[in-house]
Amino acid sequence: MSAISPELDPSDVGLDQARLGSIGRHFDRYVEDRRIPGFLAVVTRRGKVAYVVRGGFRDLENGAPVEADTRFRIYSMTKPITSVAAMICYEEGLIALDDPLSKFIPEFGETRVFAGGSSIRPVTVPVLGPIKIWHLMTHTAGLTYGWMFNHPVDAMYRSAGFEWEAPHGLDLAGCCSRLAQIPLRCQPGTEWNYSMATDVLGRVVEVVTERSLDEFFVERVLGPLGMKETSYYVEGEGAEKLAVLYMPDLFTGRATRAAHVGDAALSRESAPLGGSGLVSTAADYHRFTQMLLRHGELDGVRILGARTVAYMTRNHLPGGADMARFGNPMGGEQEPGIGFGLGFSVVIDPAALRVTCSAGEYGWGGAASTEFWVDPAEELTVLFFTQLLPSGTYPIRRELKQLVYSAIVD
Repeated sequence: MSAISPELDPSDVGLDQARLGSIGRHFDRYVEDRRIPGFLAVVTRRGKVAYVVRGGFRDLENGAPVEADTRFRIYSMTKPITSVAAMICYEEGLIALDDPLSKFIPEFGETRVFAGGSSIRPVTVPVLGPIKIWHLMTHTAGLTYGWMFNHPVDAMYRSAGFEWEAPHGLDLAGCCSRLAQIPLRCQPGTEWNYSMATDVLGRVVEVVTERSLDEFFVERVLGPLGMKETSYYVEGEGAEKLAVLYMPDLFTGRATRAAHVGDAALSRESAPLGGSGLVSTAADYHRFTQMLLRHGELDGVRILGARTVAYMTRNHLPGGADMARFGNPMGGEQEPGIGFGLGFSVVIDPAALRVTCSAGEYGWGGAASTEFWVDPAEELTVLFFTQLLPSGTYPIRRELKQLVYSAIVD
């Protein structure tokens, strides 16, 4: 298995070693308080790994430490990979961003929109315009998630078997057929709502490529990038290196084992979804971020065109709005100053965000409190891995930005 380690002295790329050390000290306190089980952080600048720090445990109960080659469930950090796969299809003329979703999944041509009532007796109306591919990529399609509890349609997803995972026994095609029968939360294109849109996008990739999503990932993204330890399930040595998933205890806040959720990564039974499910290592996801930073190319292998990456990582919300103004309260990245591109959050106003960062910085996180971002202006990429569900339990992501940007001294 591959492990990630520093490639140079941080000062060679304008980073202060002592200040970077604050990252480890800060998150060691999280481990000491047992707020998180363990962590691994990576800071890369100008294409070189400058700082790697890890602490705590991948398995608290058995005392197994986080190691440089530990595998982590990355949950929604699957979404940017699916978005890249979709844009490969776009570049090959297999899809257009304005294509109606029903062109590829006909069942969505009959989907209606929730207009009132309850999850048991909904009142629905016809869509005013079709769901389009760009709606899926920007989370403006009107879809939702069952694990959210702020709308009757969320409850309808749960009733249909969609909460943390896909319904047992359904492949991605079956999932989409069932989702198409549930009303949309809102009219397509009218608001940002985090959702299963990227799962549906993954099915579009399957339809136009005549490949399963996991096969297409290996053929066109993971394989060419050398991401050999990124997959939808692990077994053997990979399972031994997989970090245990934890949740905070309701009374003490201490990280508590959540095997009933985490064990899904040990089985082939779950459908390969576009929006979640991948397991990866820091070394593997580092290669994905470097491909993005290098405008679609890494080590002589081009995954996307440079202008495609630039187009994906600009704000696509109507009128230049941020997620806070154009969406529904969710927390996490949905804060003032952050817009959304084609599969990535995008910083549009660092001052409004109230944390040090750069305009044009983009990235995303996962449900187990993982995160990555790419800052083209500073030629910077940052990775953070832990296994605490749900994300947003602690302000890890904001704190990490403060610590990283404080270490840039050139």
